[in-house]
Amino acid sequence: TLVAIPLILLTASLAFPIKVAILFGISLLGIYICGKSAELLGVHDHGSIVWDEIAGFYLTALFVPVTYLWLVLGFIFFRIFDILKPWPIKQLDAQVHGGLGIMLDDIIAAIFAGVILYILRLMLMYFGVSDI
Repeated sequence: TLVAIPLILLTASLAFPIKVAILFGISLLGIYICGKSAELLGVHDHGSIVWDEIAGFYLTALFVPVTYLWLVLGFIFFRIFDILKPWPIKQLDAQVHGGLGIMLDDIIAAIFAGVILYILRLMLMYFGVSDI
């Protein structure tokens, strides 16, 4: 997951639509890379396959400013959802196979984490805490 941080930092100043295009490209490429890796390793979503983690954490970071605090919180929330796999992540992981399945559970975990971060940021702003 931490491998995504250089990419997040390198693209932090880019316009949001460009970052979304990068995420889209990473995800499409990831479907192939993760699927081929799983096929070669003979294990679905082997721990050494990290492309899905990169795409997931990159997506999580799109929801908040790129600061030390938000990256740490994003990492924590993303990993929680990726590890615990609450509904519907666990069901999708079990039902969707191949590279798409490997990528999809991390993308959904990233959306969950990102939404929580975004709501937390809105709450802080509501109470007058400037971006931290």
